[in-house]
Amino acid sequence: MKCRHCQNPLTHVLIDLHHQPASNAYLSVADLERSEVYVPLKTFVCGSCWLVQIPSHHRPDELFTADYAYFSSVSSSWVQHAARYVDAMIARFGLNETSLVAEIASNDGYLLQHARDAGIPCLGIEPTASTAAAARAKGIETLELFFGAETGRKLSSTRQPADLIAANNVLAHVPDINDFVAGFAAWLAPDGVATFEFPHLMHLIDGCQFDTIYHEHYSYLSLTAVAIIFRSKGLRIFDVEELSTHGGSLRVFACLDGASHSASPRVNALLERERAAGLTDFGYYSDLQPRAKRLKLDLLTFLLDEKRAGRRVAAYGAAAKGNTLLNFAGVDADLVDFVCDAALSKQGRFLPGSHIPILAPDALLEAKPHSVLILPWNLKSEIVPQLSYIREWGGRFVTAVPRLEVW
Repeated sequence: MKCRHCQNPLTHVLIDLHHQPASNAYLSVADLERSEVYVPLKTFVCGSCWLVQIPSHHRPDELFTADYAYFSSVSSSWVQHAARYVDAMIARFGLNETSLVAEIASNDGYLLQHARDAGIPCLGIEPTASTAAAARAKGIETLELFFGAETGRKLSSTRQPADLIAANNVLAHVPDINDFVAGFAAWLAPDGVATFEFPHLMHLIDGCQFDTIYHEHYSYLSLTAVAIIFRSKGLRIFDVEELSTHGGSLRVFACLDGASHSASPRVNALLERERAAGLTDFGYYSDLQPRAKRLKLDLLTFLLDEKRAGRRVAAYGAAAKGNTLLNFAGVDADLVDFVCDAALSKQGRFLPGSHIPILAPDALLEAKPHSVLILPWNLKSEIVPQLSYIREWGGRFVTAVPRLEVW
């Protein structure tokens, strides 16, 4: 295997999570009678550009299908995050009714609706039919396609060049990262700005957030690696912000080489922090595997003890990261009775691999489980107040990442 950016041979393994199904491949009742596709979930570290990555076992159209079940607007905190972002970008870059704001992987219009409400022309690029239809229902013009260099060139000639292109949690999702980044350079206005948000690799490793590794995430990103990739495609990083989202993310600001945006000292400061932490040394990547194994055993011990004591455990949030955790730990419906999720697109289906049934949230009120395992731990502060009623029957909350906690 060679690095998807620089073609350097890959030999150093960050973590091996064994063979797993695609984390968003939710199953119907009929699917339970068929064989599932399991492929390796093993991450490698490139010693040249320091891009952490998994092999491309799935084509994008196999993962991001017409009935894609993840809708961004289900999370109220994420919609609020998007609203704050749009307000900040309007103020910082003077966007107005003559500007063009675009989002790549625009999902159900959760972000662009705020640009629309501010009277700014906007355009979404979204490959999944289910979410693109939801965006159009909100009045957001959405092109249903995958983004890359050719698309960027076409949009630059058929539309006006983009003044702002947002790319939230999509940079990790593309198998050809070079072609994807080249698309931004092709579409940006001479002084336009592209922003990219993605989970920070340092938080993944330091916080044992291995469950954020799954087949939709082809790459795991540091500022060091992203700066190298962007520079090779004519983009310059001029600012970076550290965010609390998804367990610790970066928001990177990029422009064309010749743009007028001056560089913030935060860029070099964070690059130096990554270097000092060891991100350009294989030793930094050596202990995630044993820590993940300990966490797996802690979770299994808890679930087995609950089962032996006759106490019921349910889960909340049919999230992709939860499927990585459950399948790595070998947990199925024998140990977790069901999982609840607010997304109608997931209810009535089953988690891939574990085959745990996905129910509406009111199933918790009926079953009154002794413990509720929160799978999207990054949304804990949003979920716990919503489910506070489980305290009425003495229910407890549980999270497994970055360590097992029961409260």
